[in-house]
Amino acid sequence: MNAYQELKDILEKETIPSKKEIFKRDEFLKLPETVNHNLYFILSGSVRVYFIDDNEEHILYFGYKKSLITAIDSFFSSKKSSLYIQAIKKTEVVTISKENLMSFLKSNPKYFDVYLNIMEELIQLRIEKEKILLMSSPVKRYKRLLQQMPELFQEIPHKYIASYLRMSPETLSRIKNLDFNQDLLA
Repeated sequence: MNAYQELKDILEKETIPSKKEIFKRDEFLKLPETVNHNLYFILSGSVRVYFIDDNEEHILYFGYKKSLITAIDSFFSSKKSSLYIQAIKKTEVVTISKENLMSFLKSNPKYFDVYLNIMEELIQLRIEKEKILLMSSPVKRYKRLLQQMPELFQEIPHKYIASYLRMSPETLSRIKNLDFNQDLLA
């Protein structure tokens, strides 16, 4: 079991001060130039975390059912962040403040070990994303992401996945059709 899943299981079983919130489609959980002190456990729906540079959106990561999401830079530094967190569709979350989370994690050494393992996994995920995005071939980027995160394609609209992969929605559609047609010929 990975550390994320272990923390999710702990959060589902243990009592930690939190609140349930529902965000409508396109509603923001976090706006830029604000500090993010919350961790969101997504019960249903999906969100994207992104920033804007030269009027272009750059998606960093997604959250969907049973995932944990936050503006990582702000959550750890307690400084303002340029990141947006926006609901892609109606999304229900359990919001846990950093203060409550840290108190809870420090209450049991086992819980804090899980937290440290999550930090390690975050670094590994970041490296994997950089590898994917540095691949020059859009087809390779698509196939690597599909291999690494197949559930993403069920949870997130393809226009956002295309943006994440640094390609147009039309290019992603052509690649998916090419991949589908090759599967039919096999």
